[in-house]
Amino acid sequence: MAQSTYKFLWVSFVLTFLLLGCVMEEKENPTVYDTNEYVSDLDKIMKRGKLIVLAENSSSSYFEYREKEMGFEYEILKEFTKELGIELEIKVIDNLDHVIDEVKNGDGDVIACNLTVTADRKKIINFSRPLMSIPQVLVQRKANSDTLGSTLFVSDASQLAKKKVNVWKESSYFDRLKNLQEEIGDTIYIQKENGILGTEELIEMVSEEMIDYTVVEQNVAQINARLFDNLDVTVPLSAKQKIAFGMRKSSPLLKARMDNWLDGFTKTPVYKYIYHKYFELGQAGYLEGDKTETNSTKNYSKGKLADYEQFFRNAGIKHNVDWRWLAALSFQESRFNPNAVSFGGAYSIMQFMPEIGPTYGVYLDSPPEVQINGGAKKISYDFKIWKKTIKDDIQCMKFTLASYNCGQGHVYDAQRLATKYGKDPKIWDDNVEEMILRLSKKEFYGDEVVRHGAMRGSITYKYVREIYARYLEYKVLYK
Repeated sequence: MAQSTYKFLWVSFVLTFLLLGCVMEEKENPTVYDTNEYVSDLDKIMKRGKLIVLAENSSSSYFEYREKEMGFEYEILKEFTKELGIELEIKVIDNLDHVIDEVKNGDGDVIACNLTVTADRKKIINFSRPLMSIPQVLVQRKANSDTLGSTLFVSDASQLAKKKVNVWKESSYFDRLKNLQEEIGDTIYIQKENGILGTEELIEMVSEEMIDYTVVEQNVAQINARLFDNLDVTVPLSAKQKIAFGMRKSSPLLKARMDNWLDGFTKTPVYKYIYHKYFELGQAGYLEGDKTETNSTKNYSKGKLADYEQFFRNAGIKHNVDWRWLAALSFQESRFNPNAVSFGGAYSIMQFMPEIGPTYGVYLDSPPEVQINGGAKKISYDFKIWKKTIKDDIQCMKFTLASYNCGQGHVYDAQRLATKYGKDPKIWDDNVEEMILRLSKKEFYGDEVVRHGAMRGSITYKYVREIYARYLEYKVLYK
């Protein structure tokens, strides 16, 4: 009996010790993650002094606009790192197929690629508190005289049967289209694209009639519909899905800190302004100015050159610029609206960025005459810079307009590409403008001669052409 009791006590002791060890081990390692995963949490990030973010070059993630860093997720993370008292470093990824592996391997701390939360992804990485919940939508060209009489335009998801849709193969869009086939009981020809071809490149390909359809989240679609006015993004294809930042499983403290911060930040006016700027501005890309209207601007109508003609003439004489160039530029930028505030925060009839306007004496409350004079001063300054290498006045003005739209850095990149591919870097027409178009393609903006990353080349391409055409009209109308 005593021996049995001894054995019982010994077994109980061993089991208790093992159980206690398991409990202690569980407390020390509460998060289970891949043993091959790079281990770095908030403490190491704080010691390093910067948060490294893997971002897609896109309007919802990160991009450069008139030499200013922008992007919905970028601006949120900028506020987060400001709160932490550390720097924000952006690494633009070349291939979306590899982004989860890159964060697991320690190439970055956070994924900011408008990433949809899915069950499969949650097995591999952690997600932050959702930034928004939105549906996926179909991107197609608007109905017009060419499509109304055909079956090309889709007004309902069921009409995608027997149609070809191009999407990123590793995306939730691909999974959604596969499920949609079952729901409609018919085949959708899903064209699988790799991650080198970004979602916004596919959107641009739809606009340019290279493909007929793609699928993206509604927020991305809305931004791009402002940039490409021939797109329709009104057909939903899914229920609302969560969008969030991605992180390693081995970074639970970073996730906890970010979630706690996002809970408060998403209720602040700063967050509401950021959201409004990217997703709620009108189709034209600018507000009509009620919030910025002042006594000096409220008496002027929008869209009438006659209201400002003398201001343009005076500014042109003062700064030695043909005033009809200025007027054509102003129409393109704001439709002669002195109260316009754009998608990128640019303001005034000449659309100055907040960091640039004061350099030329233009502020939010400046009257139209001052706004136009500031625009003439900047155009004159930029023209003189380009004139050092571009001798033809018309070509020089086109380079000036391009840099006014996208920034000099991108134009210099296009010139370097022009040289590399046998084009004339001093001629805009059919030479540098062609390279501007290519800067939206990863094959080209990833080239070693490119220093300022991707840009929406088609925007600048059309911008220069449309202003020049309007300038020619004004030359006839205003001798």
